Amino acid sequence: MNIISFVKRVPATTAKVAIQDNQLNPAGVEFVLNPYDEFAVEEALRQKEQAGDGSVTVVSFGAPEAQKELRTALAMGADAALLLSHADAPHADGMTTARVLADAIQDKKFDLLLFGKQAVDRDQHGVGPAVATRLGIPCITEVVSLQIEGGKVKAVREVEGARENIEASLPCAITCMKGLNEPRFASLKGIMAAKKKPLESVEVELGTPAVEVVAMDLPPARPAGRILGEGAAAVPELIRALREEAKVL
Repeated sequence: MNIISFVKRVPATTAKVAIQDNQLNPAGVEFVLNPYDEFAVEEALRQKEQAGDGSVTVVSFGAPEAQKELRTALAMGADAALLLSHADAPHADGMTTARVLADAIQDKKFDLLLFGKQAVDRDQHGVGPAVATRLGIPCITEVVSLQIEGGKVKAVREVEGARENIEASLPCAITCMKGLNEPRFASLKGIMAAKKKPLESVEVELGTPAVEVVAMDLPPARPAGRILGEGAAAVPELIRALREEAKVL
């Protein structure tokens, strides 16, 4: 089984970020492999192991620095990596990203495409379905259980208050949700082996962006809290504040 898993370099969720020229200022920011993409890489490795043969290729559309995250995926056990390199890739919108990814793999042989549900930097959840649409293959989103047998995909996805069981034929695209698996840690042996695995870097063009960022600002600081009173005597004032000021009642 030939599997392609897509990954992205993102700021760590604990990083303190700053905005400069309507973009994230990367100075002093720690970057990591997108957490949802870890589920995609792990699932790719598991499906290859269950099939008994095939390959796992990790692909990233990013700046040259994204090689570090691709090496992380190789250390986990992926066989090869491809970096679609462009200095402005970290700021590309979802549709532009999907176009670049789809164009890069449309002539490659694959059975399964695996994406993280979304990237934690923009939280758009649009790249996986958009790539599948461009390639004309089925896509199942937010998958928490996946089985492949006889050229068929059986997936379970979470919906509000329930779970859906969906079947599709290969090739197929999947966006991976937390709970699908537990990503493995890279072993020392895996880290050493990753240095010898192929990592190809190809310069790509962005083309015309689908979205223009007009302005980007950090959220306003939260106002300081205040004590409205003590005990039961404070209840009327609390209700008034919730109704008239917070407008949540």
